[in-house]
Amino acid sequence: MIRSELVQSLAESNPDLTPRDIEMIVSCFFDQITGRLADNGRVELRGFGAFSTRTRDARTGRNPRTGETVEVTAKRVPYFKPGKEMRQRLNV
Repeated sequence: MIRSELVQSLAESNPDLTPRDIEMIVSCFFDQITGRLADNGRVELRGFGAFSTRTRDARTGRNPRTGETVEVTAKRVPYFKPGKEMRQRLNV
C-alpha cells in the first residue's frame, strides 16, 4: 500500500472527514515518526511493531559501475521490528 492508497482507504472508512483533513492526519503521523527517529528515539505501535534507528559503521565499498573502491561514511538508518501480533497474522 502506498500513501495515496492509505489516504483513499481512510477517506472511504471515514466519510465525515474531508480528503484534505485525512491527508493532514497522515502527514502529521509520518512527520511525528520521522521527527522522533531523527532525535534518535523509538516509536512503538502496539500490535504493529517498533521503528528505531541503527548505526552503520564506516566501511570501504565498491562502485558497482566502475569497480572502483569508495569510502562509505558512518550513518544511521531506519529499522523496523514487527510486533508479535503482526508476525502471528503473517504466519497463519
